[in-house]
Amino acid sequence: MKVYIYGYFRRWRQQGVWHDLMDTLRIWERRDQGRKDDPSAGCADSQSIKVTTQHQEVGFDGNKKIKGRKRHVLVDTLGLLLAVVVTAANVDDRQGFITLLERYVARGGRRLRKIWGDQGYEAQWLKEWAAGLKQTHKIDVEVVERQGTGFQVEPHRWKVERTFSWISNARRNCRDYEGLTCNSEAMIQISTIRMLLKRLIQ
Repeated sequence: MKVYIYGYFRRWRQQGVWHDLMDTLRIWERRDQGRKDDPSAGCADSQSIKVTTQHQEVGFDGNKKIKGRKRHVLVDTLGLLLAVVVTAANVDDRQGFITLLERYVARGGRRLRKIWGDQGYEAQWLKEWAAGLKQTHKIDVEVVERQGTGFQVEPHRWKVERTFSWISNARRNCRDYEGLTCNSEAMIQISTIRMLLKRLIQ
């Protein structure tokens, strides 16, 4: 029975079913909240997380002192997931951001014009790259500076931090249990689908 279930999971991941379903439910939720289907602004961030066994694509994040993988996410201003990329934890945030944004645009993202991020995205070349990614308009990457010391609610960026909390609330996502990063991404999409379904049927 487990073989059949995994077969469906794998096939739907390869066919993009999980991503398409997540996109559709996100659009419905945005409409319920009086928003346009596609966002014009969003937030990006990364989260390093431990793995359970010695999987492929595992590295060490020297800043967080974590051996494992890194989740790069792009969310809208409601905190709803637009795109996710999972890499080894030693992959630079800026490189993960490039893959993340390329994936979002390749899937038809059209209106995005503003992205807020933390100091890990501070680089002039990255801002220039994002500004030239789309022919129709520029995408402006703005780094939100940290204010003071200790815990601070940072403007805009708190939305993506809340998204990481939503993702981690799913037991399957509290660590990375998957052998392949593409399966890790699919599991995050499935947990987002579950969250959106709960909202929409209330």
